[in-house]
Amino acid sequence: MGSNPLITFTVPPGTAPARADKVLAHYHPNLSRSLIQRAFELGQVQLKGTMPIQKRHKVSMGDTLTFTIPQAETKSLEPVPIPLDVLYEDDHLIAINKVRGQVVHPGNGTGPDTLVHALLHHCRGKLSTQSGDDTRPGVVHRLDKETSGVILFAKTDQAYVGLNQMFANRTIYKEYLALVTGVPELASGTIEQPIARHPKVRTRMCVAPSGRSAHTDWRVEASWGQKIALLHCYPHTGRTHQIRVHLSYLGHPILGDATYGYRPIQKVSIEPKGVQLHAYRLKLQHPITEKPLCLGADLPKDFSLLLDQLRKQFER
Repeated sequence: MGSNPLITFTVPPGTAPARADKVLAHYHPNLSRSLIQRAFELGQVQLKGTMPIQKRHKVSMGDTLTFTIPQAETKSLEPVPIPLDVLYEDDHLIAINKVRGQVVHPGNGTGPDTLVHALLHHCRGKLSTQSGDDTRPGVVHRLDKETSGVILFAKTDQAYVGLNQMFANRTIYKEYLALVTGVPELASGTIEQPIARHPKVRTRMCVAPSGRSAHTDWRVEASWGQKIALLHCYPHTGRTHQIRVHLSYLGHPILGDATYGYRPIQKVSIEPKGVQLHAYRLKLQHPITEKPLCLGADLPKDFSLLLDQLRKQFER
């Protein structure tokens, strides 16, 4: 893929002074911590373009860091011919409408059926290795296994750097659709609650004062009998399970999401087959051409079917 591009990152406003390695890890979750540590060890992280700094160096909002990440090769993964719903593709990036139930990249307990396996086949191995993690070629953000919808991958290192910076600086517009239990009293609102790993169940997340800051806006699109509502959700941060945790905290767990409190609703004759959360739209500036991109993904068939069933039951 060529030499490693230089990444420039300015510590955002509101960031408390902290160690440089922790700040980079916080704002670049798609870079493995081991790769960030190695960048410091190799003297590849500089403050304000001057001498290299150590990982323990304190940085504050407004400080500019430049760094490169050591290259990795994706030798351990084999391409697999799995069908893909391609929303957009060019020489630098590709957008997929991910199906519910598919894992984005390999990890503990996964098989050779992840989205990365499929993309390695579709793109003939031409995915960025800039993350330095050979199990995550091209990965710039993720969707939960149970979430469907728009997801981006970088094919070139230059695109990876640009997209990674956009996600870190929160300049990409993200919109989700969720069917939830109950109907919020307000037509719209904001949830700003920190999210952390659950202290007892390690596969879950929870709202906790010790967690990382998380911000989700929402508005009601439609409702049925005070039993179920369709929400548009706009996450400004990208914490694990963020929308699922925030809506559960609000008292409106997502249909089908038993992990975060969903239970069958009395007097409602529908049966969700999975978590009814869909990454509906992404808007961004192309990292190379700088042209605006608006990427939308149609709802899964079962999500649309649930909407039809709700209209029939409550709107007749």
